[in-house]
Amino acid sequence: MSFADTLKKWLGKAKEEAAEISEKAAPMVDKAKEMSKEAYEKAKVEAAELSEKAAPMVDKAKEMSKEAYGKAKEAASETWDKVEDKVEDMRGKGADAAEAVAETATEAEAVVESVEDAGETQS
Repeated sequence: MSFADTLKKWLGKAKEEAAEISEKAAPMVDKAKEMSKEAYEKAKVEAAELSEKAAPMVDKAKEMSKEAYGKAKEAASETWDKVEDKVEDMRGKGADAAEAVAETATEAEAVVESVEDAGETQS
């Protein structure tokens, strides 16, 4: 018997054993498929039920968030109304202060120049 014949014999035996194992496993594979199908259907039904039960809570949460947003918007508007005049006054005072500082700086420059001029004429 040659090496090639031995290999053919082994391969033939392996094919036969694989066929036997496949035949034995087929019912288990079918059962596993059926079980997974049943589990999927069950999960689908439960998910639908949970979704149905959760819908009112989701709607209530949406309603509450709309109310909270409305109240916050109203409170912010009221607060702005209360402080708006003060903010405008402060802006005006800030502009006035900036203008006064600019005038003082201009006057100071004039004084410095006059002092420098006086110093140059005395020299």
